[in-house]
Amino acid sequence: MLINDKKRALARALTGGILGMAFCLLLGWLSQPGAIFGSSLGLNFTFCYNSHVPELLGASLGFLLWFLFGAEIGVATLPFADGGKSLLLRSLAHFAAMTLTMWAWVLLNFPYEPLPGLVLSFQLPLTLIYLLIWLGRWVGWYAEVTQIREKLGLSPRPSFLKWKETLPHMGFAGVLCLLVPTVLRLCDDVVPIFSMFFAFILLPAGGFTSALSLGKRQGFCPLYPLACVVFTLVFALTARLYTNIDDSILFPIAFLSPLLGNFAGAGIQRFLRQPENKADI
Repeated sequence: MLINDKKRALARALTGGILGMAFCLLLGWLSQPGAIFGSSLGLNFTFCYNSHVPELLGASLGFLLWFLFGAEIGVATLPFADGGKSLLLRSLAHFAAMTLTMWAWVLLNFPYEPLPGLVLSFQLPLTLIYLLIWLGRWVGWYAEVTQIREKLGLSPRPSFLKWKETLPHMGFAGVLCLLVPTVLRLCDDVVPIFSMFFAFILLPAGGFTSALSLGKRQGFCPLYPLACVVFTLVFALTARLYTNIDDSILFPIAFLSPLLGNFAGAGIQRFLRQPENKADI
């Protein structure tokens, strides 16, 4: 069992499974011919893209696989283990289960597509997103330990501009703003939508949520948005060596999304600490 608390894991799995089937329904609605850009959306749905699979069977398998995929995501919202080797092994087992579920759906719908294209289109994004989430959770766990030590009086006072408190999150910023866009840009010839996916979904969502987590635990940390911009600048400069895409749009996104997230997190931290301050008075 990946999770020690079986009741909570079952509840999260059921919730995630239902949301997964809802996403399958949404995907089938958005995948109808001409959807959004070609014509107005009607009450038509596409549940299986393989013409050799009966429609009812394809729809049933599609809903089942998306239920499993959503359940696996739901289970991942709970901690796999306290740490150490058990955490790593359970995380790898969970990633393998999600990969098998995804490939079952991919092979059901795209059986004749070349394998390299499928790997770049599906396996690569899944791996990068999983890595980001796993790294983000690890950084959050590390910050919680630091916060506990601070409450026990075992940690020193905040450093200048909170650079020590921000340091564990720098690795996440490097993966999000440098490693991920570099890998996706190298695959841009095969899947051109990757650049838009990173710029308008992955970067703002990852920057905001990671900075929100940092702000909730450490307060306002001005160096984190700056670090995101610096890593993005390094990516843009190195990307010029093998592409001519203008990446200037990434700079305000890389700065504003973590800045807003950090402000929001710091505000939440301050609000939650108000009862403690009143009790001290």
